Amino acid sequence: MSRVQLSVFAVAAALVIGGGAFYLGRSTSGHATVAAPAAPASAPERKVLYWQDPMVPGQRFDKPGKSPFMDMQLQPVYADDASDSGVKVSPQVQQNLGIRTAVVKKADVSSSFDAVGAVQLDERLNVAVQTRTAGYLERLSVRAPMERVAKGQVLGTVFAPEWLGPLNDIVALKRAGASAELAAAARERTRAMSIPADLVRQAEEGGTPQARYTLVSPASGVVAELGVREGVAVSPGMTLFRIAGLERVWAVAEVPEAQAVRLTRGQKVTAALQADPSQTFSGTMQEILPQVNAATRTLQARFEVDNKGGRLVPGMLLRLQVAGPSSSRLVVPAEAVIRTGTRAVVIVRKEGGAFEPREVKLGADLGEQLEVVQGLVEGDQVVASGQFLVDSEARLRSVLGSLSAAQPASAPASASAAMPATYSAQGKVDGVDADSMTLSHGPIAELKWPAMTMPFNKPSPTAFSDVKVGDSVHFEFKKKGDEYELVSVHRMGGAK
Repeated sequence: MSRVQLSVFAVAAALVIGGGAFYLGRSTSGHATVAAPAAPASAPERKVLYWQDPMVPGQRFDKPGKSPFMDMQLQPVYADDASDSGVKVSPQVQQNLGIRTAVVKKADVSSSFDAVGAVQLDERLNVAVQTRTAGYLERLSVRAPMERVAKGQVLGTVFAPEWLGPLNDIVALKRAGASAELAAAARERTRAMSIPADLVRQAEEGGTPQARYTLVSPASGVVAELGVREGVAVSPGMTLFRIAGLERVWAVAEVPEAQAVRLTRGQKVTAALQADPSQTFSGTMQEILPQVNAATRTLQARFEVDNKGGRLVPGMLLRLQVAGPSSSRLVVPAEAVIRTGTRAVVIVRKEGGAFEPREVKLGADLGEQLEVVQGLVEGDQVVASGQFLVDSEARLRSVLGSLSAAQPASAPASASAAMPATYSAQGKVDGVDADSMTLSHGPIAELKWPAMTMPFNKPSPTAFSDVKVGDSVHFEFKKKGDEYELVSVHRMGGAK
């Protein structure tokens, strides 16, 4: 019996020792579990407000996990970051999207521009050749329009019978030895009849009246108008020839309104032949014609171009380079500006690394750069590339919409006022607690939400107590502050 008692005692002792060890192990393990979260107590604890997908920052989740939109983990949003305006994008995402920024800076921009103009005759150089008396055109030296003529070149010969009488009087008075008063009166009569002085002098010296006189070109140029033919009768004041000078020509160009307002009288211009750019000419801007082409919204600018060599003729095309003064302007790359049709927006990178949209007012289009009149300052960083790479998965529109929601408090207030008061959807209950209900729902077109899983606040802890996890429900909700609160929840096919 004593052996049996000893055996029982040994077994009992072993159980006691084993139970003590088990209890000690559990107690130690419990202490370790409690102490583990206290390890980082030396560092300030950051409060997680919610989790989000960086590519769809407008959707919030109450717990970590995998994003339903992209193959990536949800990222936490901390309370100390919530006060910052804009949206933060992780460096990895920025690298994957190829986001590149550019610095807003001032640049010396010239107001010069190019235009194409057509050569026209300078009408200020036109001169008319008219007859002084009635007669006949005996001989015509220039027989076709647009013939080139030189200054002093004979154009034709006119016979004027009416001049024979006054000229014969001068000859008779000369032979009769008339007084000087009578001779002067006769010469005054010839001047009144527009008889050339050389014909009067020829009559006085030679004694033979001559009623034929030659028409000569008063200037070099081309015969722009030929009004007579050989042998026709002419009358006083009749225009026989019109000579157009070629020392200078006009180049008339169609200029857009935005460029026309920068043109000033006397502005220098360099012209080159469209057919041969090696031939250049200098000129000046004369005037902007007061007429707008309604179809093209352009104005005609008239340039005066030197043509002393006579190489330019009407109808030729000239490429005009109009020189303008340079000025310092604030510019951004043209690719950095997002045009919505009603406004221009750029994505600005802030000092903390966040991005925010900013509306800007644009000035002149400088090709690869755009002038910024309002909205930016020198030194700002704007996103120059990468905005539209996400659009292949239809992400950019969502990001920009979320960025706009991240403006100061006054912006959401006005935006929410434009939204419908209540939204409805169908979904499945994934979780229920005292303050919220997690629902997986389909797309909501009014808010441009895709299908997702997200929490909704309950109006009270006891609301919708009959709804359980796994139920298919039809629910209504509204925006309350920065959160969304359930208004009603109905089980599909059942009462609330």
